Amino acid sequence: MVIAMPPATVPPAALIPTTVSTHSSPAPHGWTTYTVKDGDTLIGLAATFRTTPRALAAKNHISDARRLWTGSTIQVPGRATSTAKAAPRTTRTSAIHTVTAGETLYGIAARYRTTMPAIAKANGISPKSFIYPGQQLRLTGSAHAAATSPAAKASTKAKAPQTAYRVKSGDTLLGVAAKFGRTVSSVVKANGLRGTVIYTGQRLVIPATAARKAAPAANSFAGRTYPAKVVANAARNRAILADRKVPTRSQTKALITATARRHGVDPKLALAISMQESGWNQRQVSVANAVGMMQVIPSGGEWASSLVGRKLDLLNPQDNATAGVVMLRALTRSAASEDIAIAGYYQGLSSVKKRGMYSDTKTYVATVKALKGRM
Repeated sequence: MVIAMPPATVPPAALIPTTVSTHSSPAPHGWTTYTVKDGDTLIGLAATFRTTPRALAAKNHISDARRLWTGSTIQVPGRATSTAKAAPRTTRTSAIHTVTAGETLYGIAARYRTTMPAIAKANGISPKSFIYPGQQLRLTGSAHAAATSPAAKASTKAKAPQTAYRVKSGDTLLGVAAKFGRTVSSVVKANGLRGTVIYTGQRLVIPATAARKAAPAANSFAGRTYPAKVVANAARNRAILADRKVPTRSQTKALITATARRHGVDPKLALAISMQESGWNQRQVSVANAVGMMQVIPSGGEWASSLVGRKLDLLNPQDNATAGVVMLRALTRSAASEDIAIAGYYQGLSSVKKRGMYSDTKTYVATVKALKGRM
C-alpha cells in the first residue's frame, strides 16, 4: 500500500508518528550512538531499540522524518548491562530486501526466517499491508534462533523440503496445484495469497505434502465438491480455449473497460472483479466450469443472456465480458452497497442476503476493493 506524503501545508513535525511507549523512560539504560543505514526509518529504529519515534526525534532534534540521512550518527537507547551470567545470545541479522513482482510478506518472512509481524513492525506498516515491486523492506530478526531448541530441531527434521515454481503464461492456480498434487488452498496458504489469481513470472512456493495422504479429488475446489458432469464440461471448455486465440492482458483490459462504460458500470470495478477472478485471462476455466475473463458459470451466462436479449457465448471474449458486466450491473442496482454487490458476484446475492458473507467472501470483497483502488 503506497501512502502519499502530506501536503506542504502540514508542519514537518506532523511527520513524526506518535506512539505510546511501554517504558517509563524512553532510554532506561542511557543513550548510545548509532550510524544510520540505508532503509532505516524512525519507526523501524524505534522498534529495534524499544523506544518511540517521538523520543528519537526529540533526542536528536529531528523535526522532519525525511531528513534521516544514510551515514549520519544519531543517539539511540543503550542496551541493558548486567554482572549476572548472561543468557546465550542469538545473532541479530539486518538487511534490506527489494520487493519483486509477485512477492508477499508471507513469502519474504519465510525466506529470511522471520515473521510477518516482525517485518511489519520494522517498517512501520501493518502485516496486512500491500507491498509493491521496488519497495524496500528493512529486515531484522534472530538468525537460526529456532534451531537452538530440541523441539525446533525436531520440527526442522520433520519438515519435508519445499519446491519453488515460476509461473508460466497460461498457468492457473488450479493447474499448478494439480501438477504438483497439492490442493489450491495449500498453495494459497503457503504463499500468503489473497485470492486465486497468479501472474506470469511469479514465484510460488509449493508446500510439502504429508506422507501417505491420498491425492486431492479432481472435482474439489476451495472446500467445495462438484459433480463429475460439471468437471467434465469444465475440462472440455478448457481444451477449447487452449486451442483458440484469445486477447492479451492489455487487450482484455481495454475490452472490459469499453464494455463496462457501454453498460453504465464502473470500469474500475469490472476490471478489479476480472483481475481477481481470472487475472484478465480468457483461457481460465475453474473446476466449477466458471469460464473466461469474468469467470461466468453457465447458469450465470443464461441470466446475462436474458438481460441483454440474446444468447451469449461465454467462450467468446466479447460475450464473456458482456455477461460479467451486465451481471455486475444488475447486482449493483439490487444490492444495498457496493460491498454486497461484490460479495453477490462471488457468493450469490440471495445467499449473501440470507446468510451474510462467508469468511472467504469477506476476503474476496476486501481484495477486489484493494484492486479497484489500483486501477
